[in-house]
Amino acid sequence: MKRSLSVIVAFLVACAPGLPGPGGGSRAVAPTSSEPWDPVRLARDTVAATPTVVPSEELYARRNALTLTDVVDLGLRNNPTTRISWANARAAAARLGASRGDYLPTVNVDLRASEVQTSGAQGTAAVKQDILGGTASFTWLLFDFNRGASISSARHALAAADWTHNAAVQDVVLEVGQAYYQYAAARALLNAQRLTKAEADTNLAAAEERRRVGVATIADVLQARTAAAQAQLEVQRTEGVLAATRGSLAVATGYPANADFEIDSLAGQGPIGEIVDSVDTLIEAAKASRPDLAAAAALYESSRSDARAAYGRRLPALTATGSMGRSYLSTTNDPRDSYNVGIGLSIPIFNGFTWEYDAEAARETARAQAARAEQMTQRAVLEVFTDYYALRTATQNVRTSEELFASATESAEAARARYRSGVGGLLELLTAESALGDARSARVQARLTWHVALLQLAHDIGVLDPRGGHPLRLVADSTHTVPAR
Repeated sequence: MKRSLSVIVAFLVACAPGLPGPGGGSRAVAPTSSEPWDPVRLARDTVAATPTVVPSEELYARRNALTLTDVVDLGLRNNPTTRISWANARAAAARLGASRGDYLPTVNVDLRASEVQTSGAQGTAAVKQDILGGTASFTWLLFDFNRGASISSARHALAAADWTHNAAVQDVVLEVGQAYYQYAAARALLNAQRLTKAEADTNLAAAEERRRVGVATIADVLQARTAAAQAQLEVQRTEGVLAATRGSLAVATGYPANADFEIDSLAGQGPIGEIVDSVDTLIEAAKASRPDLAAAAALYESSRSDARAAYGRRLPALTATGSMGRSYLSTTNDPRDSYNVGIGLSIPIFNGFTWEYDAEAARETARAQAARAEQMTQRAVLEVFTDYYALRTATQNVRTSEELFASATESAEAARARYRSGVGGLLELLTAESALGDARSARVQARLTWHVALLQLAHDIGVLDPRGGHPLRLVADSTHTVPAR
């Protein structure tokens, strides 16, 4: 009988599905918190290689010329958002491994030692006896109707956690990218306003000189002095904005606001372009690519599996049990063996309608998840639609701001020439240069809006990669050339 029991156990172990041990589910999540999860890795059954990152020494050496890729890399490695989502995905992988454990038996080993003292009675002698023994037992769920559904639920929950991690990675890339371009725009705006201030100082010096030689009035000097003070006020205000945006960029990358760094001098000054694909094409791409939509779909599938598992708890289950034991007695040299093995069928009958209500609750939860997935899809369509036209508007605004800047530059140059020749007045010059200063600011703001709108569109389509790039196709406009990606 012992041999038969051993053969049965060996056969059932051999038939059990291959299961990973502790830590074996690590391939089902991203290798690190700074990388997105690649679902193709499971099909390949290989561990994805960690992408090459810039060594900290090299990054430190270039800390005064950081590119968008550099700051995104820092943000992904340091931002706690990705670490939270990564830990949640690893926890979901562990729960999947735990659910698969239902395919294997539960085995316990009990060891005991005792001393027995009996009292003598009716002519029998007292007996003192030491007992040492052990028992190994197992319980094995051979078949039921909810185990597979529970594992399926855990598998889909893991997929949802992985897709949520990918969404968190894209969120961090967007956050860092926006902070990067806002700082670049503030720096460019400050340079533009310093140029406006220098022009105002030149006008003030010219007005004072003309008054000294008697060809201008004190009113001209006061007007020039007012314009210079206003320009200085704008410079001071923008200096505060620059410091704030610099601190925001540092915090977005996980460093203190007063960290020592500077971004690339050409940041935000690259050429622009117009999106090639239609809004309908981009909407379809978003439905296929957005990780939050994939996570919602996985949660729906998980809830459906939960509903099947809840229904299965009302159905019979087949269980195998067994135990083997041996005891050693101090009063004899022969050990005493025992064993038992059995198969049982458990048939649920009634538990106060709890199974029925649990199944109904699970079905309604699945319906709610389906509605939530549909709601998120509709919201994604609206976001892409809005982003598409925001980017088109931003592209047109950049073109218009370039035309405005060119026109204001020519107007200011003409006004200076007229003023120097004595034909034009100071008010005309100040008006033209004020318009030029506004055109400079509008030019900077238009470029910031375009870069941020492009990032937002790539994010809402779900194609923003961990280096701050994207596969969106752009065509050069009439005044700028878009470099190849």
